[in-house]
Amino acid sequence: QVQLVESGGGLVLPGGSLRLTCAASGSTGSLDGMGWYRQSPLNERELVATITSGGHINYAGSVKGRFTISRDNAKHTVFLQMNSLNIEDTAVYYCHAQVVAFGGSYIRDYWGQGTQVTVSS
Repeated sequence: QVQLVESGGGLVLPGGSLRLTCAASGSTGSLDGMGWYRQSPLNERELVATITSGGHINYAGSVKGRFTISRDNAKHTVFLQMNSLNIEDTAVYYCHAQVVAFGGSYIRDYWGQGTQVTVSS
């Protein structure tokens, strides 16, 4: 089992920045993809950014150029640096991790409980 704990959410002004952190614990030896998703009352849960253990990164078009995802494999932690935030970025941000083991025969997805990001003037 893998547990994911997010932190770093909060209230910021438009144009401001936040840094989200997701720390994984448990069976972290085979963590592959990690990333962030978000959900708001106006939008379904959507991918924000993902990063594999090898460093391959994928961003949603709406955040490309403003957000940066990174991870520390040794500490089993993924980060999301969010700059130039706007009101449309307001959402609950969820950490996601995928475990791949036994040569790919074991694949499981895990989710954190989410952290609220509110961008408001």
